[in-house]
Amino acid sequence: MRQVLLFFSLLSTLVSCGQPKQKKVDYPSQVGDIASDLTVDDPDFTLCDERQVYQYYNFGKGLQYNGEKIKINQHFKDGYKIQHQKMESGFLTIRFVVNCQGKTGRYRAYGMDNDYHEKTFDQDLTVQLLTLTKKLDGWIPGALEGKTYDYYQYLTFKIENGELREIMP
Repeated sequence: MRQVLLFFSLLSTLVSCGQPKQKKVDYPSQVGDIASDLTVDDPDFTLCDERQVYQYYNFGKGLQYNGEKIKINQHFKDGYKIQHQKMESGFLTIRFVVNCQGKTGRYRAYGMDNDYHEKTFDQDLTVQLLTLTKKLDGWIPGALEGKTYDYYQYLTFKIENGELREIMP
């Protein structure tokens, strides 16, 4: 048995010696982290701690916005205009970071159809929802034990035939 183990050990060493070295891949610290991309992000937007960005629900307070969900719903009700050129349906999620001062940045948009398959929405619709989301200015910094933190937030828009039906969470 010992000879068999020695044989396989030598064999694996020989095989690995002839292989090119693997390129090191950098992974985010957490699944879903949004890395800064200066081609699309505001260069003045900064985080308090790049290594410790929470999810909005980690604070146990739900949605952290002045005026709460009702204010967000009213903002989109007042500002959203149906795009009659393309009556699309599905879900458009805009994910972003709220920093420890309550400022927002690193916006990313993801779409899916009603069967939860990836979908690219009409650019006008996406830009309109993204612009309205960026205008929301009542975000409250995340707080635990008297200290403020950065966190990820998202808004998912349920769209039916171009009409905005629901905003989640």
